[in-house]
Amino acid sequence: MRLLPFLAALGAALSSSAQAQDMTAPAYPETRRGEVVEMLFGEPIADPYRWLENDVRTDPEVADWVARQNAVTDAYLATLPAREGFRQRIGELFDFERFSVPVKRGTRYFYTRNAGLQNQSPLYVREGLDGAPRVLLDPNAWAADGATALDSWLPSPDGSKLLYSVQDGGSDWRILRVLDVASGDVLADEIRWAKFTSLAWVGEEGFLYSRFPEPAEGEDFQALNYDQAIYFHKLGTPQSADERVFATPEHRERNHTASVTHDGRWALVTSSIGTDARYEVRVIDLAARTVHGWQARELVTGFENAWSLIDGAGGMLWFATNKDAPRYKVVSIDLDRPGANWQPIVPDQEQPIAGASIVGDRLIVAYLKDASALARTFDLAGREQAPIPLAGIGSVGGFTGEPGDPETFYSFTSFNRPATVYRLNVATGETTVFAEPSLRFDPETIAVEQRFFASKDGTRVPLFIVRRKDVTGPAPTLLYGYGGFDVSLTPSFSASRLAWVEAGGVFALANIRGGGEYGKAWHDGGRLANKQNVFDDFIAAGEFLKAQGIARADGLAIQGGSNGGLLVGAVANQRPDLFAAGNAQVGVIDMLRFDRWTAGRYWVDDYGYPDREADFKVLRAYSPLHNIRPGTPYPALLVTTADTDDRVVPGHSFKYAAALQAANLGPNPQLIRIETRAGHGSGKPTDKAIEEAADILAFLAKATGLNAQ
Repeated sequence: MRLLPFLAALGAALSSSAQAQDMTAPAYPETRRGEVVEMLFGEPIADPYRWLENDVRTDPEVADWVARQNAVTDAYLATLPAREGFRQRIGELFDFERFSVPVKRGTRYFYTRNAGLQNQSPLYVREGLDGAPRVLLDPNAWAADGATALDSWLPSPDGSKLLYSVQDGGSDWRILRVLDVASGDVLADEIRWAKFTSLAWVGEEGFLYSRFPEPAEGEDFQALNYDQAIYFHKLGTPQSADERVFATPEHRERNHTASVTHDGRWALVTSSIGTDARYEVRVIDLAARTVHGWQARELVTGFENAWSLIDGAGGMLWFATNKDAPRYKVVSIDLDRPGANWQPIVPDQEQPIAGASIVGDRLIVAYLKDASALARTFDLAGREQAPIPLAGIGSVGGFTGEPGDPETFYSFTSFNRPATVYRLNVATGETTVFAEPSLRFDPETIAVEQRFFASKDGTRVPLFIVRRKDVTGPAPTLLYGYGGFDVSLTPSFSASRLAWVEAGGVFALANIRGGGEYGKAWHDGGRLANKQNVFDDFIAAGEFLKAQGIARADGLAIQGGSNGGLLVGAVANQRPDLFAAGNAQVGVIDMLRFDRWTAGRYWVDDYGYPDREADFKVLRAYSPLHNIRPGTPYPALLVTTADTDDRVVPGHSFKYAAALQAANLGPNPQLIRIETRAGHGSGKPTDKAIEEAADILAFLAKATGLNAQ
């Protein structure tokens, strides 16, 4: 293992008596204040920066503001002593071979592989497991700036073709294309305006996908998304000839995605009305399509519970559901038997189900135990078989396969271990390594532990703590959280987090309420009227880290993205004294207007409706934009966003930064970093990811006293 000079110079971690650095704010650019005031449920709500909601690509005044803000931020970041060292070390830690979990079709194996610092990961195919790898798609050639990415991909049932989606500049919009695997030629088929879509082959004939109507000119990055429908595209035909398979024009707000069982018998239409896992499910008998067309038969109605298809064989379908099972169970139904009912297979257990698949004649079920992965196997009647041993605290992914094929692949990763990909023979239980990275650090020098703390109301909350084994006293600490939308945060490898830890800092991840780590009750405990629990949990995590002598008294930084950006903004308002610094990434900040753009209308399941008085009062009480405390000393805050984020539009962050800078929050800087040709996060090229991470860590290191020069 080779250490960079700046790391070697650190010696045996930090001095616990060191003080956080002076973070004198620069002169901020002038931001025009408007006169917008609205009366909402009897309260006047000022919105002086509403003009910053306009699209930076089409509004010259917003574009000028962005340029001036970036100029000030870039100049400030350039003065930070740790910036170059972090950039260099993060780049080194990124530079290892990374593989996705292979997908098998016919005799071919498909997977992505990144040599290390490639901006995007090329897609490879092998003819047979031991065949020579061949590049099928290299997205690094698609754009000079590396910002056009290969998103989803799916081989056809016999492996002769590949359906894939292209993401440009980080946008949620996708372009679908098809490639001939043998020749490597991209076919003429092209689909536009796909978004939030699954990919599903119908034999070798064509595929099902979801799309929205083409938005009006200039509104593709901000207009609300309505009228999603499922279409069938027959290969060799133009998109204009695609058949509409399923839509609900009388319910424009509903979303619809399609899947097809591995045996090709059934197409399933899953409908939702927001972000909650509450679905309706319909089935289409593809064997009868020549007679009945795309006739969809109702299987589950009412938008009451989650229903996730595991797979099908003949008339039998298997699902994971939380109906009468808040931590999920596995059930089956035989659609060839008139009047058949749901049959229990694997009951609701102590740990929530995180995923399930059928491989060969086995059910493989992944569980979460205190936010760490377990993997168990069952026969198709639900009798438990041998567990799948995992390498400690971590996360698993994959287990893709199909009935009748006893071979599958899965990955395992943790905070100190990048993903290793394994091949599992389900029939024998034998596990072998398919791909293992060569590392530029020693995992054994990094300690990963889990502790539990009590939140404000006494709720027991898990907390992962990652640090060098020789860092035993109080140290600068970076605390990360999310707390929403039933999303579970599990251990994973991050080059930037490891760079922070190598430099002598502590990384902590709090599994606060609002996520799915303990099932439905954990999610419900942190949303809607219970949202304050999320902030209380995160604040309690910070207090615990200090009380236990893990974080330095003046050295605690916080970070979160999207809903986690909301978290950072809310707790910075509520407890500015607790934190030295914060990084709010692509955050949902204006809680009174979030539902007015792109996908924002879906989030009412977690946040509530701003136009309903009871919900408004809850939102108004914690909205980061509306609860800034002028004249109060605040931690140093770095707001990060991107100009092409059409998930959480950058206007949230623009308005927040302007309000922070105008509020006289003490000497610490309140800055915004705005990336170009990037979106909410997915598809970001490696070079941009490294530069952004280095900027963020250097900023947080300066504020917390992490001596990472």
